[in-house]
Amino acid sequence: MPLSEQEQRLLEEMERNLYRNDADFVQAVGGRRGGVDYRRVVLGILLALAGIGALIAGVALQLPIIGILGFAVMFAGVLLAITPSRRGAAKASPVDPVDAHRPKAKSHGGFMDRLNERWDRRQEGRD
Repeated sequence: MPLSEQEQRLLEEMERNLYRNDADFVQAVGGRRGGVDYRRVVLGILLALAGIGALIAGVALQLPIIGILGFAVMFAGVLLAITPSRRGAAKASPVDPVDAHRPKAKSHGGFMDRLNERWDRRQEGRD
C-alpha cells in the first residue's frame, strides 16, 4: 500500500527538520575538530592522583574530612581531564548558516528515498 500524498509530505517535512536540527546542533557545538589539550589532561590526572592519595590518607588516619576532600579533589581532576576546553571550541570556524540548513546531496539518495524504495519493492513482492 503506497503512502498518501499527505504522508509523503509529512515524511519530507520530518526529513528537512532533521537536517535543520542536526545543522543547529553542529553549529551549537561549534564544530570543534581541534586536538586534545594535553595540559588539561595532565593537570587533571595529577589532581586525580593527589585526590586518591588524600583519600587513602584520610582512611589510614581515620579522618573522614581528609577522605572527603580527597574524593572531591579526585573527582575534580577527572572532570578536568575528560571535559573539552572551551578555548578550543571558540577557535573552531563557525558553520555557514546557509550551507548548514541545506541537505547534503548523496549519490544514492536520502534516507527517506531509500526507505520509500524498499517499501515499494516489498509491496510489489520483489523483496
